[in-house]
Amino acid sequence: MFRISRLTDYGTLILVFLATQERRLCSASEVATGTHVAQPTAQKLLKVLAKSGLVDSVRGMGGGYQLTRNPASITTAQILDALDGPVAITECSIDDGDCVLEPLCQVGSAWQKINNAIRVALTDITLADLSHPQADIPALNLTRNSEKPPPPAVDH
Repeated sequence: MFRISRLTDYGTLILVFLATQERRLCSASEVATGTHVAQPTAQKLLKVLAKSGLVDSVRGMGGGYQLTRNPASITTAQILDALDGPVAITECSIDDGDCVLEPLCQVGSAWQKINNAIRVALTDITLADLSHPQADIPALNLTRNSEKPPPPAVDH
C-alpha cells in the first residue's frame, strides 16, 4: 500500500495549524496542544520543518515557530519532500534509483509517468487548500487528452 508516513501526516497537521495562526509565533507546546501531537514529536517535526525552510524558528523569550511564507505558496509536494523525501512509487521513479532490473524493465517508464502525475497533483494542491474544508480543494485534470469530451456544438 502506498501511503505517507505517520510523521508526515503529523507534520502536515502542524503546518496547517501554523497556517491558521496568521504569521503569529507559536511555541512548540502551543503547536502540540493545537494539533494533539505529542510535544516531543511536535518539537522534532518543527525542527525538520525549520531545517527544510518551510518554518521559521525564533529562539528566546517570546520566540516560537511560524511559516516562512504564505500558505498558498507552499505545495504538498514541498511538504512531502521536506518530511519524507521525494515521492517515488518505485525505485526507478527517482533520479538516483538503484534497481538492477532497470535496463531490462518494460514497465519502468509507465511507473515514471504515474509518479510524475502524482507529483503534478501534489504540486497543484497547496497548504492553503489543506487548511480549508475538502470542498475547496481544486479539481485536478488527470484524464488523457484523447479522453477529453468534445467541445460543445455551436449553433449558427
